[in-house]
Amino acid sequence: MQKRQRTAALQALRDLWSVRRSERSWSAAVLCRSCTELSRAEGIYTYTATEQLEPAQLFGHLFRLINMLAQDPDSEMECSRRSKEAEMMPFFAESASLHRRLRGLKFFVLGCAMCVACSRSDAVTQPEMDVRRDAAVEAVQKVMPAVVNVATETVIEVRDPIEQLFRDFFDPYYRRRPPNTQHSLGSGVIIDEEGYVLTNFHVVNRANRVWVKLYDGREYECDKISETSLSDVALLKIRGKKDEKFSAVKFAQDDDLLLGETVLALGNPFGLGGSVSRGILSSKSRRPPIESEPLDVMDWLQTDAAINPGNSGGPLVNLRGELIGVNVAIYREGQGIGFAIPIKRIASAVSEIYSPEGLDSLWFGARVRPGTSPLQVMSVQLESPAGRAGLKAGDRILKVNDQSPRSFMDFVSELRAIKDTQDLAFLIQRSDEKKTLQVRLTPEKSFFNAELIRKKTGATVQELTPELAQGLGLNVQGLLVAGVDRGSPAAEADLQRGMLIFSIDGQNVEKIISAAKRLYGKSKGDKVQLEVIMPRQRGRFVQYLQGRVELTLK
Repeated sequence: MQKRQRTAALQALRDLWSVRRSERSWSAAVLCRSCTELSRAEGIYTYTATEQLEPAQLFGHLFRLINMLAQDPDSEMECSRRSKEAEMMPFFAESASLHRRLRGLKFFVLGCAMCVACSRSDAVTQPEMDVRRDAAVEAVQKVMPAVVNVATETVIEVRDPIEQLFRDFFDPYYRRRPPNTQHSLGSGVIIDEEGYVLTNFHVVNRANRVWVKLYDGREYECDKISETSLSDVALLKIRGKKDEKFSAVKFAQDDDLLLGETVLALGNPFGLGGSVSRGILSSKSRRPPIESEPLDVMDWLQTDAAINPGNSGGPLVNLRGELIGVNVAIYREGQGIGFAIPIKRIASAVSEIYSPEGLDSLWFGARVRPGTSPLQVMSVQLESPAGRAGLKAGDRILKVNDQSPRSFMDFVSELRAIKDTQDLAFLIQRSDEKKTLQVRLTPEKSFFNAELIRKKTGATVQELTPELAQGLGLNVQGLLVAGVDRGSPAAEADLQRGMLIFSIDGQNVEKIISAAKRLYGKSKGDKVQLEVIMPRQRGRFVQYLQGRVELTLK
């Protein structure tokens, strides 16, 4: 082996050894650069440092080079000489012999060759990435199993004088003809693996029966759990088999919205089956009027994703596959303008209608946000059981009676199961501190009652029973004013005994509990608008006039 060849070979192995010792990631290009000196050795290599070599060729060259150095008797002497130079590297500086070092390096090169061969084998077996599979496709595949078609059946009672005549004379032998039925279609989305479905109130309003059809073709009948017309939100429960689980959508954060971001509207337009439309988030703030009155939803999302009849109740999701809204309406006078209830209002509505208060009239007094893990407290009423126990907004609920809630629905079910029979042990986390709080639910009527209304307004009210309404000749629901305290806000507003209060701030009230809860949420000095019906005596007849009264709460 010529001296020139030997010097270049040892320099290349020194560079290669430094790569091994530093455990840096390597590639064919790295090894080519480490062997730059080999291009100067005549008769060993004919490539240049910039030439692209196949890994198999490179490792073959290195392996033959190691064998040549191991068989050259002058290599040991050259190695000893270079180890005394100032620029020595660890490859020459360590005490082990060159031949032992070459033997270790040979195994290293063999291992590298095997790794490259395996990686190339994997690259051959793996299919090429489909360019069509972008973030939108991934999001649709993630969410679509949670999207359902909602079908309803509503029985329409029709009064037929001829039919009534037959019933009067031939009943019970007269067989009544089947009632008229009306069918409608909409969309919904599963928000909990136990089978809870979120949709619009107007989709299932007045429906006698409700079915859902999943993306895979399975059909189930549903129970209506709770609903609210204020936010146009309804909650259904699939009648599934015991322990049957369903795919559920994930909630996005409340205000995690970007103007111009891509959004996807999923649903069942025109009853044709599951479909997807794509657009952008055009606006984060909308308040569309209905019959010249503003909706209770303060912020509407606007999108140019196509929302057609039948899409109502379907999800609006971002590219992460997270629920950011529920499709609710379209602007018929324009094209490419659709609206959705934002996730912030959806979470608030669900926490209100699916709660011990909304389902069992038991006062808990804290609103917990669905879709978070662990569950997070959104708000707390100070005088409520939760407030008196020390629960605060921002607290995270880790356990209830030593059990970690799997979901928001599971948490509420635990509260409903205990009711007001015993204390509930809440393990909560507040910042970096963990605390255990004792909470006991109480019946709402023990606090939200006629006495609270009297303290706030100075008026004594009672619920209008059907018998009392019939005696007064009224065909509406509301609260009857039984008395007014002197000098009270009710007296100053000229509220009088015998008046009927049927609305507070534009929201109908039929029960004392609901009226008391509305007034409790207002502070001293706030003004409220009361829609009332006033009786006026006209000789032997009583005339009822409708009016509005404004009073200041105390």
